[in-house]
Amino acid sequence: MTEQHSQRFERGTDGPKVIVAGVDGSDSSLRAAAYAGGLARRQRALLAVVYVQPVLASGAALGAPVAETTDEIAEDLVAQIREATERSKGIFDVRWEFHTFRGDPYNGLVSAADELKADAVVVGASEQAGHRIVGSVAVRLVKAGRWPVTVVP
Repeated sequence: MTEQHSQRFERGTDGPKVIVAGVDGSDSSLRAAAYAGGLARRQRALLAVVYVQPVLASGAALGAPVAETTDEIAEDLVAQIREATERSKGIFDVRWEFHTFRGDPYNGLVSAADELKADAVVVGASEQAGHRIVGSVAVRLVKAGRWPVTVVP
């Protein structure tokens, strides 16, 4: 004798609630954010755009204004995202937030996804040749196996 469970289908409640998009200013990361924005809009999810500010102790030791530079990048990314949001107002409504975390890109995105309780992570494919040998942030996120990860070319 088999036991049957009658479960009711819940329309519109089984998609992601928070989608994290990692951005670093590269073309592929901005395409990833746009793709994640489309997912968030269709799923009525929150789009959490995350920039991980690198901590470069060696740059600071050389007297380079590293913190100021990464702050400028973060401000520029926010301005680009706000501009894109304004252009699409009335056409596409997406709830979004911008977050900055400090650290290396992989650990920063892991911290962000954990803290924001992400249901999915979207990142751009690496544009650096060395990552084909060592492994990119995207590959490391996939291997972590903690969230569905979409890699946008």
